[in-house]
Amino acid sequence: MSMNSTTTRIPAAEVTGVYGAMVKVFAKKMMGRVPESVGILWNNPAVMKDAMGIGRKAEGWKALDPDLASYAAMAAAATIGCSFCLDFNYFMGHNRGLDADKIRQVPRWRDATGFSPVERRVMEYAEAASQTPPAVTDELSDALLADLGPAALVELAARVAFMNMSARMNVALGIRSEEFADACGLPPLAERSARHDASPASA
Repeated sequence: MSMNSTTTRIPAAEVTGVYGAMVKVFAKKMMGRVPESVGILWNNPAVMKDAMGIGRKAEGWKALDPDLASYAAMAAAATIGCSFCLDFNYFMGHNRGLDADKIRQVPRWRDATGFSPVERRVMEYAEAASQTPPAVTDELSDALLADLGPAALVELAARVAFMNMSARMNVALGIRSEEFADACGLPPLAERSARHDASPASA
């Protein structure tokens, strides 16, 4: 992927100790290797541990369809511009059996075919909630409330907010794609559409 860069804004720390060993084992099991980003975040193990803890707890949320959760996370990451998050979620989505062609199109979902109206509303919501300030409308929220129900809509908002935390931290630290998707032979992610002023998907 052309997004990749080995230059980060702070140097990687050596991942040590009992917890560090556990992190490396977990990373290798999930991704086949220990990403450079682990060493960057290891400069503050408490922050890394708590951020990973939130991520693990979020995996236990079940009100929102997991495919929709993946699309929302990637749409938020694309809005913020976190190439690491996009690549990682594409890789993980493939491992979880998501339609590889659909998920690779998430960065340009407005122009892509194959997404259902509900999927489009979910990605529109993720994109709108990731603006500064957030730009979620009453109309879009009402449509998703009818589509998903209140519990899933709360989860959607929380998942997008967590992705914003992760993606903005990665971008600020200079953490970029480490080409997980390339390593497992997936085609490149679609480039994000420049047509951000398109008609709302909820219209």
